[in-house]
Amino acid sequence: MPKEKVEVVAYSGYRGEEVPRIFKWQGIGVEVAKIWGRWIEEGVSDRVTRRRFGVIGTDGIAYFLIYDEQTHEWICESKKRIGD
Repeated sequence: MPKEKVEVVAYSGYRGEEVPRIFKWQGIGVEVAKIWGRWIEEGVSDRVTRRRFGVIGTDGIAYFLIYDEQTHEWICESKKRIGD
């Protein structure tokens, strides 16, 4: 699956877009049921900080979402049905 921009409604704390709550993937709204992992990475060549989230949607699918702090864009990197 190629990386795809997604619209995200996130909880915004003191750092801004902190935790995804709902996102729209291919025109379908998906509510985040659980965040099972989160980490921060910084690109070696571009020095851009990206926040990654492993989430499980209410649709039963696991997604990897990325927030790019430079462009302020959310990207869905991959998805997988749980149990596959």
